[in-house]
Amino acid sequence: MDRKLLSEDKFNLQQNFRRYLKYQDQYDLANEVAKSARASRVWIVAVIALLFALASDFFLGAAAALFGLYFYRIMMASMQVGNAEEGREDTERWFASKGLKFEGRVLYFSDDQMLQDPVDPFNDDLYK
Repeated sequence: MDRKLLSEDKFNLQQNFRRYLKYQDQYDLANEVAKSARASRVWIVAVIALLFALASDFFLGAAAALFGLYFYRIMMASMQVGNAEEGREDTERWFASKGLKFEGRVLYFSDDQMLQDPVDPFNDDLYK
């Protein structure tokens, strides 16, 4: 099945493809940062410092700072994931308006159910 895209859309298609890949990379990186922030064991140290806080105001402050650090890292990572996901979804909607869809990092026509013919936006033979 030989499908063609409009040559007027070539520049926008290529730029949005690059943008999607950039957002996908940002999303993957931010997701890893979020996982490591949630897996951090800083909260355990904060609980231990909280136990010593009964005898000292210093340890109460240290426990509060450690809890603050833990939750700050989680919030910042989730914000990065959200921003990358929002940008990725915007570009996916743009491609959907052109009759294209992404499966991972590979671009296909929307009606390609078997995902047999990937679309290369940098191939000049694709445009009419």
